[in-house]
Amino acid sequence: MQLRHLRYFVTLARARHFARAAEECGVSQPTLSSGLVALEQHFGRRLIDRDRRFIGLTPHGEAMLPWAQQMLGTMGAMTAAVATTPLEGPFTLAVIPAALPLVGRFGAGLLAANPGLVLSVRSATARAIDQGLAAMEIDAGITYLDQEAPAGVVTVPLASEDYLFLTRRGGRFDGATAIGWDDAVAQDLCLLDETMLFRRILDRRLAARGIVARPRATADSHIALFALVASGAFCAIVPDSYAPLLGGADWARLLPLDPPEPARAIGLVTQNRDPALPRARAALAAAHAFVIDGIYHPSPLSI
Repeated sequence: MQLRHLRYFVTLARARHFARAAEECGVSQPTLSSGLVALEQHFGRRLIDRDRRFIGLTPHGEAMLPWAQQMLGTMGAMTAAVATTPLEGPFTLAVIPAALPLVGRFGAGLLAANPGLVLSVRSATARAIDQGLAAMEIDAGITYLDQEAPAGVVTVPLASEDYLFLTRRGGRFDGATAIGWDDAVAQDLCLLDETMLFRRILDRRLAARGIVARPRATADSHIALFALVASGAFCAIVPDSYAPLLGGADWARLLPLDPPEPARAIGLVTQNRDPALPRARAALAAAHAFVIDGIYHPSPLSI
């Protein structure tokens, strides 16, 4: 059995598409397929259910997947443990969409302290961050700490998050200083889709108020939501972390929601290992430097 064949298997299980898995592994699709066949022959079991396309893992494949992830993770940890210092090469950081505005300050601090690193930022769901840490496919994540937080991790709080109502200037809300929840949800909304933890938390908070959001449009990106609101046809409910980035947008108007909801904690997560991996230590150091003057809050609302 060869480790690269295990990597093909784990990547396919995540990508659920032969061509995308081959591209991610940097090999041709025939090479990926032959490696998977070799892996099945080694174990004498069919691991992948396929026709001309990927259908899913067989029960044997499902049973094998966590062990394959653990083996690859152990190899990655061993490689990292003997890596030379200072740290060099790629550093993969996965971030929930709601926390992407934190990347600039955190990334700048990380790279200033570790000039040999090259930062690779992925936008990911909270569940994908949990899975990526467990499989050692990412070095660290930034996600919610008090809502569906991953287990077996070390955390450092970086920010607290509040909701804001986003609309286009020139409409009925130009003279408003705040907006009630019922009024906000009654607008033509565009929201993150339900694969995003921000949306699931928002739906739970609305349900506690006896309100159900029925957005006219959904997306997995805040940039898409901003474009929809800028068109003038939609409004949105967004995290306040984006307020500083929207400060220069002449079309945008942000309003606090009344009454405010309890703030949510967002922070860095890394694998809880003893000893800690060098890249995890670097990420934790950057996170502590990030909050050396206290928990970060976005700039006061001024638009």
